[in-house]
Amino acid sequence: MTDNSAPITLRTRNFITNPLLGRRQFVLEVLHPTRPNTARAEIVEKLAKVYKVDESRVVVFGLRTHFGGGRSSGFVLIYDNESSQKKFEPKYRLVRSGLQAKVRRLSRQNRSAFRTYANKFRGVKRGIVMARRGR
Repeated sequence: MTDNSAPITLRTRNFITNPLLGRRQFVLEVLHPTRPNTARAEIVEKLAKVYKVDESRVVVFGLRTHFGGGRSSGFVLIYDNESSQKKFEPKYRLVRSGLQAKVRRLSRQNRSAFRTYANKFRGVKRGIVMARRGR
């Protein structure tokens, strides 16, 4: 049985202030000797408190647990403002942090079937058919 209330230690390495991208970035080492791993949300919460920023500006990714357990390392970006975060952060991480809605797409098979269906039409009628594509 693991103890999730056990303390974790956060260490930073290779700290860089990146003014061109409007962020601070660093490698994070998480020491969790009595736990198998730590929740990303818990790490974000602690980092936001330490660096006195909003939790939504902290992006933690690439966490890997070292062999033998007790230690994980990953990468952290702390953005100065929301606009620079939306500008430079990849879409999937924006979706993960709740700043952007996930784009729902048809399956590849359905898209292909629709394309085949639309090929039967030409001109204005094809335009009407293609406009209904997302429904």
